[in-house]
Amino acid sequence: MNVEQLIRKLATDFEGADLAFGHGTDNPLDEAAWLVFAVLKLSHDDAPAVYATNVDDAQVGEVLALAARRVDERIPLAYLINQAFFAGHEFYVDERVLVPRSPFAELIQQQFAPWVEPDRVRMAADLGTGSACIAIALAHAFPSAKVDAVDVSEDALEVAAINIEKHGLEGRVSAVHSDFFSALGGRQYDMIVSNPPYVDRQDMDTMPEEYCHEPVLGLAAGDDGLEAVHQILRVASRFLTDNGILACEVGNSQPALEAAYSEVPFVWLDFAAGGAGVFLLTKNDLQGF
Repeated sequence: MNVEQLIRKLATDFEGADLAFGHGTDNPLDEAAWLVFAVLKLSHDDAPAVYATNVDDAQVGEVLALAARRVDERIPLAYLINQAFFAGHEFYVDERVLVPRSPFAELIQQQFAPWVEPDRVRMAADLGTGSACIAIALAHAFPSAKVDAVDVSEDALEVAAINIEKHGLEGRVSAVHSDFFSALGGRQYDMIVSNPPYVDRQDMDTMPEEYCHEPVLGLAAGDDGLEAVHQILRVASRFLTDNGILACEVGNSQPALEAAYSEVPFVWLDFAAGGAGVFLLTKNDLQGF
């Protein structure tokens, strides 16, 4: 069996298994290709030249065993292979953290244009960092900046530390144990970015089984999905420099947030690659909280 044949077999199996996607891919074929390339340690840059490469029996067996777990246990593929991609970078993930999938990737790759001047970003914070994918991507996009990767979960911070070391950013990205701002003292940031918990109770009760493998702490945010963002909005201005910005993802809880703060001039950002529910506010916008 060659690479292409193995991918197509898995894609057929995945398509017939009624899987839920959304943890790095959105269809059976891409999911199958990701699994095969990861196990065989192939580079996607070499496709399609490697499709005709033969796969030995041991490797086929390894791929099929992981595919069976993907189907039978509904485990997101990222956890099975401990691999995820975000903003063009590769990360280690396991069930201690969410699988990266935020539209923030597009903003980071564009250096938040036109909202910030890249050369003036010296300090940034990623609240609810999880795997530290956002914090690390920020450090790559803003090479003059130091970034605090903040999380209340010590388990998540262990994964963050793995990725900080993997990217060689120990000198610029710091894993910080804090419940949002509670342990940040008097620090001031040019940019605060957060993908906090924002899933409301109804969505938590109806989400596909794959999402149940992710840490509840990173998803659930009360009846309306706003428990975490309320905390952030109340104190964010105190931690921003005069020209600082807050960018925060609230996903499907956007309508609830707009209803709760009808007087706040949220700027809702657009994404060419898809995604919604991310707002931006300046320090001045936050002064009234």
